Amino acid sequence: MRKLAITILRRLILLLAAGLVIVCFSFLQSQIHAASEAPKVDLNPDNVGPRAIEELTSKTIARDYANSWKTMAEALDKNRVDLLDGYFTGFAKDKLTQLIAQQKQTGVRIRYDDRGHKLDALFYSPSGDAMQLRDRAQLGIEILDGGKVIHNEEANMQYLVLMTPGADRWLVRDLVTTPEVKP
Repeated sequence: MRKLAITILRRLILLLAAGLVIVCFSFLQSQIHAASEAPKVDLNPDNVGPRAIEELTSKTIARDYANSWKTMAEALDKNRVDLLDGYFTGFAKDKLTQLIAQQKQTGVRIRYDDRGHKLDALFYSPSGDAMQLRDRAQLGIEILDGGKVIHNEEANMQYLVLMTPGADRWLVRDLVTTPEVKP
């Protein structure tokens, strides 16, 4: 009888331990998924010209712009230029490559907590090979020296963005900070 009680107790402990492992694993997966999500991007295509933006293009621009910010934040945080290849080209990629090189040299790096973007389409070329956008971004910005946060701020930033189509997505060709205009 005592052996049976010990066997049942061991199985119960193993079952509880397995349940705890599953709960911990599920929690970690949800945290990883949340951290890997692209930021929210709302695109207003109403005032664009000279060409209207098709619905599919509008969705693609918003998706690819969100993914560009996600990969840019990761590239800056990890000092990895190769992460820029998927969503950046031209001047934007050159500037970010230089910034990452400076970060590696100084040991000071930027970390973004991206809280979303409101894009206004300003220009869509008649041939469909370029789109200019204004981005009003809400960001948390941390400046780190090694692993230590030396500056932290909440910022409403405004950018002028040039995007061009690639083989299977839109790429950020230029990203320029502009003075914020109050709505």
